[in-house]
Formats: sequence, C-alpha cells, structure tokens
Amino acid sequence: MAESRGLNDALRDALEREPDNDGLRRHLAEQELLSGDAPAALLHCRHLLGTDPGDPGLLDLAARAAGAAGDEAAAARYAAALGPRPPAGAAGTPGDGTPDRPPARRATSRPLPVHDEDEDEDDAWLDVDRPAVRLDDVGGMEQVKHRLQLSFLGPLANPALRASYGAQLRGGLLLWGPPGCGKTLIARALAGELGAGFVSLGISDVLDMWVGRSEQNLRDAFDHARRSSPCVVFLDELDALGQKRSQLRHSGVRTTVNQLLSELDGAERDNDGLFVLGATNHPWDVDTALRRPGRFDRSVLVLPPDEPARAAILSGALASRPTADDVDVDEIVARTALFSGADLVRLVDDATERAMERAVRSGRVDPVTRADLRAATKQARPSTTAWLDVAKSYATFADEGGEYDDLLAYMKQHRR
Repeated sequence: MAESRGLNDALRDALEREPDNDGLRRHLAEQELLSGDAPAALLHCRHLLGTDPGDPGLLDLAARAAGAAGDEAAAARYAAALGPRPPAGAAGTPGDGTPDRPPARRATSRPLPVHDEDEDEDDAWLDVDRPAVRLDDVGGMEQVKHRLQLSFLGPLANPALRASYGAQLRGGLLLWGPPGCGKTLIARALAGELGAGFVSLGISDVLDMWVGRSEQNLRDAFDHARRSSPCVVFLDELDALGQKRSQLRHSGVRTTVNQLLSELDGAERDNDGLFVLGATNHPWDVDTALRRPGRFDRSVLVLPPDEPARAAILSGALASRPTADDVDVDEIVARTALFSGADLVRLVDDATERAMERAVRSGRVDPVTRADLRAATKQARPSTTAWLDVAKSYATFADEGGEYDDLLAYMKQHRR
C-alpha cells in the first residue's frame, strides 16, 4: 500500500504540471481506486467522461468507483450506459476479490505488456514509428535548428567525422522550454533526419503500482528500442520520470530514476545506435545525475515560435477552414508575440467558432474573416507568460555554468 501511495503522489504531481493529459488522469483514477480512494477516482472519471462520454473503459471505471464510494445511483447510471456485461469473475472481467497476481496493464496509445520470460524477444510489442517529418517541415525556429545541427545532427549524421574522432553512434539531448512550443514535433523531426525509428514514453507508460514493474517497463522499452536500432527513444515529461531524487518521498519512484540512469549508461547493454531525447517544461526539477556526461549532457531551449514559425502555424491551422479574402496572417503574427503553437491553434479555433455562429443563424457557410481573427486575438493571452515568470526566478538565482543564459537573453529581448 505504501508503494501505491508513492505512485499516486508522483502521478498527482505530474498531473498538476500537465492538467490536460487525459492518459495521465485516467491512470491516476485507476490507481486511486486500487488504493481505496474511490471518491477521488470518481472525480477524475467524471472529468474524463465530460470529453468522452461513450468510452466503455471509462464508464466501467466510473461505475466501479461510484459503487466503491457508496453512490449506488451513479454506479447504476454508469452501468446502464455501459450496457450488459459478463458476470463478475468471467474471463477477461475483473472479479471482486483481491488479485493473486498483478493485473495486466491498461491499454495505452503505446501499450507495454507484462514481461513474459517465454516471449520471443523479436516480437514487436512496442510500436516503433518511422517519422516522415524533417526539420525543414518545422516552420521558422531557425536558431533552434542551427543549434541542433551543430550539437547533435552534424556529428551523428557524418560517419567519416565520427570515425575520425572514434565516436560511436549514440547521443542524448534534452529539449526544454514552455509547454505547447513544439518539443515533440522537433523530436520526431530529429528521428526523421536520422532515418531512425521513434518510440515515445511518458510517465503513464512506465509507472506502475506493483513493486518492480515500473523498472521492468522501462527496461523492456529500452531493450525493444535497442533491437530496433537505429532508434530514437523520446522521454516526454522527463521531470516526472527523472525527478530529483532529493524531492521524492518514496523509494519506489526513486528506483525508477535509478533504472533510467542505468539504461542511459548502457553498462549492461549496448546503446550504440540508440538516441535518447528528453523533453521537459521544468529542467530545474530533473535529477542532476541525468545531466552528467554521457546522459542528457546537451540541451536545446525551445522557445515560443518566432514570426516565421507563427506564420506557418497560423497558415496551417487556417488551411482547412473557409477563409475570407481579407484575412491577413501577417497582421495576426505581429500581435501574437510569446504565443505558443497551441495558443495559436486555439486562437484560430475561437475565430472559427465566430464564423460558425453566423453560419448556424444563416444556414450557409460563412468564412472566417479578418474581423474574426482580430476579435479572437484581442481576447487571447499567451499561456507561456506564467512559465516565463517561474523560469525567470530559476534563471536568475539558480543559473549554474550558464545553463540558462539563452533564456535570460530571450527575456531581456522581450523585456520580461
């Protein structure tokens, strides 16, 4: 039970940093129900059902949480929405008793199955994507691309250069910056540039309440990536997976950090052809051991999109919408400094809603106009400012070895 509480604490901390991560919220709901906190699990289920009311897995989880919380009326409603189910204890249906072995992990976008010693190691149990996107497909952000070329792609993509210096085909790179600014897209583009496979791992894919399973999940994922080399392993929310051990209250999560360090070092396995990329919004929370040479010893700051990038994002978001001839993307670009990519897409969505309201009233398609975009821009606020305010404190008072110099220069440029 102590392990369960430790996992729940880690999941709550991660969800506080990423409140829109539905997979993480669902995992927390499952763990809270297992650990006896049914009311909290039910609250998370209700939140998730608000956006996906027909999900049978969520309805089943909500029915069980409501029943455990003593809300029989709610349990009956969720069960009715779910439809008939096999009797408890039937194959594939959890019974009411305590399990005598760990249950199979829930399905995720990239499922990690229970480790089986008899399983053929060559079976592709974890999806390895082959991204077609390249850095040239990422609009703007020329400074970021230049840094990536010099510090990462250049040495790795040049076999003759590597041979001259006796370097192996490996590397670790940390992408950091405010949320919604394209770190995942850049990671996929790097995999595309290298012609490598791409495996994405988040905290909900790794953490498990059962003792030793989190470490096993991490080990299995890295082993599969090694068998698929050249391969990029993308560790999203690295501050959650690799949080400073001094901040962790439970040994169960600490051992996961230790396992991650072991996988990065490649002491027991060959990491040649394995590229590990991490992404975080909170680099100051990443364990210092992860930043040592041979691990995430290189980093690139991914800031809010510059003007060319904003133009590309806005044009892409508007491409699938009916637009009037008076739409001026450059005008919106000039008014959206510090906006993240996600902010810009939301702005276009808001402008589109205004056009749709007119279309509903008139009964005909009404295009998005310059006035719609102006009105949406006037109401919008960049979400990155809160992050920049927090980051400024760390950059000012905890800058060791010039780690945050690029961020301080950016803030000075934007008078923050």
